[in-house]
Amino acid sequence: MAVTKNDVAHIAKLARLSFTEAEMEALTHHLNDILKYVEKLNTLDTSNVEPLSQVIDSTNVFRDDIVGPSLPREDALMNAPAHTDEFFRVPKVLGDK
Repeated sequence: MAVTKNDVAHIAKLARLSFTEAEMEALTHHLNDILKYVEKLNTLDTSNVEPLSQVIDSTNVFRDDIVGPSLPREDALMNAPAHTDEFFRVPKVLGDK
């Protein structure tokens, strides 16, 4: 299936792009070259190739969750610029503007 200048003009119109006549000729040529390359790739035997979602095989490294003692509330609140007896006090970030 070859791309014509009319196809390029239609795609350009859909994308709201404008091209000169020389640019239309060049784009038609480039798109046809791309399609030829895809046809060449379609001739390859890929029956023994597993589909990939990533080119590089990567795995996450997780550590075990180990329960340990937590920081006492008084120590956590000690250097806070503003706090109540139990909580950090922070500026309001949501609301009417």
